Amino acid sequence: MTTDDTPAPGASGTAPAHDHGPRLHWAQRAPEVYRAMIALDAAARKDVDPALAELVKIRASQLNKCAFCLDMHLTDARKAGESEERLHLLLAWAEVPDLYTPKERAALALTEAITHLTDGFVLDEAYAQATAHFDETELAHLIALITTINAWNRFGVSTRMTPGKA
Repeated sequence: MTTDDTPAPGASGTAPAHDHGPRLHWAQRAPEVYRAMIALDAAARKDVDPALAELVKIRASQLNKCAFCLDMHLTDARKAGESEERLHLLLAWAEVPDLYTPKERAALALTEAITHLTDGFVLDEAYAQATAHFDETELAHLIALITTINAWNRFGVSTRMTPGKA
């Protein structure tokens, strides 16, 4: 403990993750896995609108608390012309239905359902909303995109990837 009764960084495992550097540069140690992830990401994006893809990636990264991916995809969304208002309110997208299209809301609901599997499956309501806005090919790619960003998030969080640094 310090004199102000706050635990010292690293004491009893209480230090926040941001007090540490990366644990492992996984892409350097497993380049074949990294290349496969890049290829999977490119294939998954094929039939997904680029702006929607960034919203999905940001939302999954928020849920998974991946600072590295959040930083990357917020930057990409801004470069693609996404508004600051929509980016700031994405955390509460369901509370501002007029700010996101029905198709975007369906994709975000599916993102949450896949990212936080309930009882081991995606809820029928989220899936039904998605099928109302995406054809089967688009839906297959959207599911692949959501699955892929979740994998990227897990690499980022487990290895403590630092925002702004590859």
